[in-house]
Amino acid sequence: MRASFLAENNLAVTTRLGDVRTEPEKLLTVREVAELLSVPPSWIYERTRRRGLTRLPHLKVGKYVRFRFSDVEAYLETLRRA
Repeated sequence: MRASFLAENNLAVTTRLGDVRTEPEKLLTVREVAELLSVPPSWIYERTRRRGLTRLPHLKVGKYVRFRFSDVEAYLETLRRA
């Protein structure tokens, strides 16, 4: 691959939006999300296979499942009961 392609598409590179510098959100692993929610990893995998509103939002990176912290937080808010 060309070096310029790697530099242009590197996820670790920060971008500038106005006066605010933003960096990409770190992706969490299944184990990290399981520890965060105090549930077994099998529970996390099960929620990624569901359909509809009970499905835990996730990204597939090849065969690996990854999560954005903000997506996990939003998912938890949908489970909140009044």
